[in-house]
Amino acid sequence: MEREKIFEELKDILKVIKPSADFTKIDENSQLVRDTGLDSLTILLLSLAIENKFGFKFEGTPKFITVGEVIDYISEHSTL
Repeated sequence: MEREKIFEELKDILKVIKPSADFTKIDENSQLVRDTGLDSLTILLLSLAIENKFGFKFEGTPKFITVGEVIDYISEHSTL
């Protein structure tokens, strides 16, 4: 799956998990906590939604800082 498609799918997931936030200005350098306002619960929900959407299970607890790191991980592990 191409990187831009993964990014768009990830933004769609973020909009569902945290509908009150504005994700129109995020990019691959955006930090998940600082720039998107995610907390530990929403990060857990994000992880579960990513697993369901992209067809894989995380190995251990993911420790992503930026949106780009999430995209990298998805592109390496997605079964779609």
